[in-house]
Amino acid sequence: MPGAARREQAPIPGLKSRRVSDTPGAQVHVVILDSGEEAFSALTKFANDAKLTAASLTAIGAFEKATVGWFDFASKSYKKIEVGEQCEVLSAIGDVAIGDDGKASLHVHIVLGLSDGSTRGGHLLAATVRPTLEVVLTEVPSKLRRKKRADIGIALIDISADGK
Repeated sequence: MPGAARREQAPIPGLKSRRVSDTPGAQVHVVILDSGEEAFSALTKFANDAKLTAASLTAIGAFEKATVGWFDFASKSYKKIEVGEQCEVLSAIGDVAIGDDGKASLHVHIVLGLSDGSTRGGHLLAATVRPTLEVVLTEVPSKLRRKKRADIGIALIDISADGK
């Protein structure tokens, strides 16, 4: 947005991160998670602390264990898929929007590679990092609103909500 003021990003205690671009229209943050950190909660905390209202996310790295989910429309809930072994984050892609509670809401899909070459994938629900997770968040000067849809049981981005 032309003329939009750039906000300064204060260091977030205990988390290695850096804004690598402050180009008007797209700020890019790199977040590095270390062994033992819980990925989903750490990224949610970063998004809230950095006051992200609309961003895309990509990541690579590895986990010592993870829980991914497959959404079951019949039960309107996630079937948890536990991955109880060291696994590679082959691909993680997602977004950040504002949820019903006014806080950052992450939606991340992930593909994990196992030692035998097989994969597991789904919605990232929880994961313990080992040894690292390298995350790139590309922020856009907008607000996206994620709203719970009672008819299907999940929250989806509502582009007509204008971030409110």
